[in-house]
Amino acid sequence: MNKQLNILISGGGTGGHIYPALAIANELKKRHPDAKFLFVGAKDRMEMEKVPQAGYEIKGLWITGIQRKLTLKNLLFPFKLISSLWNANKIIKKFKPNVVIGTGGFASGPTLQMANSKGIPTLVQEQNSYPGITNRLLSKKVNTICVAYDGLERFFPKDKIVKTGNPVRQDLLEITDKRNEGQELYKLNTFQKTLLILGGSLGARAINQLVEKNIQWLLDQNVQVLWQTGKLYYKEYKKYNDKDGVHVVEFINKMDLAYAAADVIISRAGAGSISELCIVGKPTIFIPSPNVAEDHQTKNAMAVVEKDAAILVKESELDSFQLVFESLLRNEQKQVQLSENIKQLALSKATEHIADEVEKLAHLSSSQREVTKKNEY
Repeated sequence: MNKQLNILISGGGTGGHIYPALAIANELKKRHPDAKFLFVGAKDRMEMEKVPQAGYEIKGLWITGIQRKLTLKNLLFPFKLISSLWNANKIIKKFKPNVVIGTGGFASGPTLQMANSKGIPTLVQEQNSYPGITNRLLSKKVNTICVAYDGLERFFPKDKIVKTGNPVRQDLLEITDKRNEGQELYKLNTFQKTLLILGGSLGARAINQLVEKNIQWLLDQNVQVLWQTGKLYYKEYKKYNDKDGVHVVEFINKMDLAYAAADVIISRAGAGSISELCIVGKPTIFIPSPNVAEDHQTKNAMAVVEKDAAILVKESELDSFQLVFESLLRNEQKQVQLSENIKQLALSKATEHIADEVEKLAHLSSSQREVTKKNEY
């Protein structure tokens, strides 16, 4: 492999695309301190803030997705696509990457498309059990597709698939000894069961409304609630901090301690969240968002539920919540079974395995250049 390793990474739009990209970059940087990294994102999306905060340079493309309903914004899409392909090409020509990595998001498509057209080795990291159309199209040309679920050969060429899992925060790998610290941090009663509510960093309206509707009922079950409302809803629900046994927060920074303190978890079913919950191994009720592309959160959740490793309650079925929750709360054997089964799905070395695949492609890139040089003589 050449001394100078240039890694181009494209992923963004949501934390589910950004944080895996950063985790992969950090692992590769640890292995190759002299390597150069450049990220490509979509202008005005959260990656343009989060990536520089993590210490990496990022370039922005003028690109958005196609709206699912008829709108004037869709008229601009062809122009944005042409612009982003042109600028991705310029970025690649200047940076000269050995490998290009895509973790999903609007900018990932044009960036990997241009890398593929130049014969640069490419890798896609697909977090979901049901891939979006961009990665399905890219899969025809990319070299390697790192996945977290079985059965993806329905969508991708089988010989390109490597099951690695999704990158997770390293501080989640061992939380057993952190329970007391978590209970102290959130001022929890050590003699009560703790229900952890997660709706994502921005929040989930349906989950917040469900908790508000059932808050007194939950307390009557001798359950205390650690409730992450999300940024959009904190002001609306922070008043419930006045209730004994309710702890409302906008955002949880110490996720390892929150997971350690929890006995039961209610969560959305984003791919990153599921990967974390498999590591954590707590009884979980998934309430997937129905408002995401191709309903992929429900498909993610079902991949776990079918292994008898979690419980699924759809937003359209929230009237059954009390019955489902009480049944789980009163059944210690079911809680243990769910915990043991979800742990079996954990892939704790995902980041390292993905970095291994990137290194293989970087070696391929070096070999290709050597062949090119020989052909020139």
